[in-house]
Amino acid sequence: MKVNERKVRLTELILRCLVCALALFAAVLIVTDTQVREIFTIQKKAKYTDMKALVFLVVVNGIAAAYSLVHVVRCVVGMMKGSVLFSKPLAWTIFSGDQAIAYLTVAGLAAAAQSAAFAKLGQPELQWMKICTMYGKFCNQVGEGIGVALLASIGMVLISCISALGLFRLYGGNKALQSSRW
Repeated sequence: MKVNERKVRLTELILRCLVCALALFAAVLIVTDTQVREIFTIQKKAKYTDMKALVFLVVVNGIAAAYSLVHVVRCVVGMMKGSVLFSKPLAWTIFSGDQAIAYLTVAGLAAAAQSAAFAKLGQPELQWMKICTMYGKFCNQVGEGIGVALLASIGMVLISCISALGLFRLYGGNKALQSSRW
């Protein structure tokens, strides 16, 4: 049991490090993306703040990166001290925080993906034009940022599963074995 617990904690640490790095990388990719296009004599600059869904995605990824960094420190300290989860309230807090961040990352990703679909495909019924035909470089880099954010979101969902395992392990464990005896 000790070996499995150590593997789970190591997996959680690795996933939290990956989520921190991926979320930060996705935010940087999107924030640094700009493209200037000259239409007649007027210069139009595309930037992430033009699409509120991208602003939301950047904020959510920043929150996810900071949250993951805090928990990386908690995981490292826990591994060095050799302690597992300390109490049920702490386990509930970690589980709730992980759930909230996982849902936030999925929501930010969904909003950005919907906006990207409108930018790429347009909406002829509403006479919305395809923006990506004019700002190809901008759209490509945003697409890369959304792809990296997808990986961070998947990692956050996996972390949420691990924290659920840690929480529900505190409630079950040996009780089932003891009650099944005649």
